[in-house]
Amino acid sequence: MTEAERRQAVARLLVIRASGHAEDRQRQYPVWEHCNRELQRLLKSGVGGVILLGGSATELQQRCRTLRSWSNSEDLLLCADVEEGIGQRFAGATWLAPPMALGRLHQTNPDHALALAERYGRTTGDQAHRCGLNWVLAPVCDVNSNPENPVINVRAWGDQPESVADLVAAFQRGLNSAGVLGCAKHFPGHGDTDQDSHLELPLINHERSRLDRVELVPFRRLIDSKIASVMTAHLLIPSLDDSQPATLSRAVLTDLLRTELGFSGLVVTDALVMEAISSRAGPGEAAVQAFAAGADLILMPADADAAINAICTALADGRIPESRLHESLKRRTEALQRCDKHSLNDTVVDLETATDRGLCIELIDSSLEVQGPLLPQHREQHGVTLIRVDGVLPCAFLHANTAAITTPERHGYKALICHDRGIEPWSNEQSPAGPLDLERLGKGPVFLQLFLRGNPFRAGQQRKEPWAEAIQQLLAVKRLSGMAIYGCPYRWDALRKLIPDNIPAGYSPGQMPEAQQQLLARMMGVSSEAHERQDFTD
Repeated sequence: MTEAERRQAVARLLVIRASGHAEDRQRQYPVWEHCNRELQRLLKSGVGGVILLGGSATELQQRCRTLRSWSNSEDLLLCADVEEGIGQRFAGATWLAPPMALGRLHQTNPDHALALAERYGRTTGDQAHRCGLNWVLAPVCDVNSNPENPVINVRAWGDQPESVADLVAAFQRGLNSAGVLGCAKHFPGHGDTDQDSHLELPLINHERSRLDRVELVPFRRLIDSKIASVMTAHLLIPSLDDSQPATLSRAVLTDLLRTELGFSGLVVTDALVMEAISSRAGPGEAAVQAFAAGADLILMPADADAAINAICTALADGRIPESRLHESLKRRTEALQRCDKHSLNDTVVDLETATDRGLCIELIDSSLEVQGPLLPQHREQHGVTLIRVDGVLPCAFLHANTAAITTPERHGYKALICHDRGIEPWSNEQSPAGPLDLERLGKGPVFLQLFLRGNPFRAGQQRKEPWAEAIQQLLAVKRLSGMAIYGCPYRWDALRKLIPDNIPAGYSPGQMPEAQQQLLARMMGVSSEAHERQDFTD
């Protein structure tokens, strides 16, 4: 193999980040997303994979066509983090309730949960295929055994290993039927952490026997069912390797995953730009260590050229045997042979079918939890709905016309939205009465709507907010009229206990507009269809 051939072969193993939008100025994260000029250069030089984020599903269809036209090969890997359906990342497609919704349903109705999980995978795969993607970076196989997990949380399919294994296997069956590749992540298990690997390197101190009983159970199930790929976790697990994160550990990726568990598919790193890795090694060295450890594909190196150069040097110097390169290329080819070939043309394909839409509504409806009487309604504007957003605006699930804002306003509750870069509801001084600044809220009854879930890069900030004390404060002054929580089931399980029987409360794992509409309709005692018509006419 000549030096030029080796360089092109190594480039084939990189997966770089691109915006789903067509124009450079539309990029949401230009630090991570290559501009079009760089994308063309890297794809023509042999880079073999692109991960996409941003834009509508229709834009994504065209973007995938464009990226294929820029590539020097027909076997381009095109993927996205669409753990909650294509609509989670690309507007216009179906956004599904998070997997944890089915984890909770599985506790009471396992057969229904498994049937929905398989449809979940089929819908995700079908829409991915229609958009031009051939690789879905899901399912999450982490067992979310730590309620304080700041980054996995509702992304997991539950907190019981066998239940998670059953559900991810059902999801994967659905995905397989669509002819796209799946990815079990984050190996060997990110569920029992209270740190975010986007920001730091989490430490898991479990013994190997515990990993076998809990963390590894879903991965074993999907490996046995021939999952196409496994994504690594940026975790330090001393019982497996006391010096290297799993992503950079031969003990984890080769000895455990390949040899012991018998996985023969593609191993892909989690994004190497994450602080858990980038704070330890530069982009070239991180890529070399991951490849030497047993990874086949290098996802989002901080510098693609540096990663290619470093791996080529390591191969030339003998630090990594050239047989490793051929093995990874062979696995990549075998994986792509499992995909249905896309025949993309200039025709825009309808992305969401009536069946897809039906699944979206059914998932939401089957995961809602409501207690207490109906939410009081007022003819005049004299109440407030306090909406807490765990993150910054704008966000995909909350805009001016979403139900969380318009429905309470129509029934007498003026919206007050709190987020990191806007209004904060807390008092500047500690008060024995409670943490809320009630004067800032104004007068009248208060309807709490809390959008709380595990979000990357947030470092669990939502855990520090004293919502239990705030509820007790509002109860003491007889101003709490109701509570709705969207997202984290653990916050719901804790806070619902504080709500008296005479005050309504409700929960939805999903935060999307459809989930808001369904939950509020249930809490107000009206049909969601009537609710939707009323929102439309308003």
